[in-house]
Amino acid sequence: MLVRKTVFNQSDPTEFVFRVFTTVPEFQVLLFLLFLLLYLMILCGNTAIICVVCTHSALHTPMYFFLAKLSFLEICYTTVVVPLMLANIFGAQKPISLAGCGIQMFFFVTLGSTDCFLLAIMAYDRYVAICHPLHYALIMTRQLCVQMLCGAVGLAFFLSLQLTVLIFTLPFCGHHQEINHFLCDVPPVLRLACADIRVHQAVLYVVSILVLTVPFLLICVSYVFITLAILRIRSAEGRCRAFSTCSSHLTVVLLQYGCCSLVYLRPRSSTSEDEDRQIALVYTFVTPLLNPLIYTLRNKDVKGALRNAIVCKAACDTS
Repeated sequence: MLVRKTVFNQSDPTEFVFRVFTTVPEFQVLLFLLFLLLYLMILCGNTAIICVVCTHSALHTPMYFFLAKLSFLEICYTTVVVPLMLANIFGAQKPISLAGCGIQMFFFVTLGSTDCFLLAIMAYDRYVAICHPLHYALIMTRQLCVQMLCGAVGLAFFLSLQLTVLIFTLPFCGHHQEINHFLCDVPPVLRLACADIRVHQAVLYVVSILVLTVPFLLICVSYVFITLAILRIRSAEGRCRAFSTCSSHLTVVLLQYGCCSLVYLRPRSSTSEDEDRQIALVYTFVTPLLNPLIYTLRNKDVKGALRNAIVCKAACDTS
């Protein structure tokens, strides 16, 4: 009984701290300003897409319905991580409680998983639009879009809740644990457990396959049929137009799934904590920032709507 009590006290931490990027004050200021600028750009870019889609009736289609929801997810996704990251960047190592770490992990995994599911849904939308254009309005109804979105959120919520609860039932050694990361992500938190985590790692792989591999395979199948349909289009202009509607989405898919797969699907023996942290910076900052840029710079409808919004705003200001 005495041994059991001692082990319990040693493996019952109340807080974690994140490892700082650098202890050099000049670099700390530079990193803070850089990450803050990127965060503000993410907020402004994705908010602009949401506003344009909501206010322009020409964009009230399933494709832009999902695009607006993707932008909203990106805002929430980065907001779960970046403010706390900025608060810790100057090396003060402000602690986060065990419950706070679990909450951040839960929302991070939920929003990231929903993002992956939503990209698969957007691929299906493009498949229906290109392969079955005459039946597009009948298939992609408002009701079906809402149902698919709710299904993606519900599945992501369920998987994230199960994974988070399973991880935080583990014992963690010590009162004050340092996470070699800038957020409470699953792999770095698992490394701090002082127990056998083989079952937990297996569950993580299963969840990663459900969130990353299965949607990605569905996207690949959709694009196989899309490519075959596009190649049957006789006019070169028609083929270019069809490819242009898919290229933006495909670019985002490769960025999102590529980076996440490197973190969650690689064997643990071939990964390092520093590499995971560097890759996490990509899908925390680069992907959410590139989403609005890709969809605006390569989409004539969104560019036209943004241009009209700017012109209307300028006209209202001058009048």
